[in-house]
Amino acid sequence: MSKVCQLSGKRPVSGHRVSHSNRKTKRRFLPNLHKKRFYIPEKDQWVELKVSTTSLRTINKLGIYAYLKKLQKKGVDVGIDL
Repeated sequence: MSKVCQLSGKRPVSGHRVSHSNRKTKRRFLPNLHKKRFYIPEKDQWVELKVSTTSLRTINKLGIYAYLKKLQKKGVDVGIDL
């Protein structure tokens, strides 16, 4: 299962784990992803997406259909025909 948000494109980034003695070792910062089902009343269908919490907040603010339209206008492939 890939750790990539289907809407925002957030993916893991790498950095350093820093100990008390200031030694640095590699680590990964993973995005906060959730599998969520959304109902799109305009299309009368359910869609399951893997989204980050920041995308969820934007969906709550704008609505799922408006957010998908906005992403499609930007050129992001959302995987749903609107």
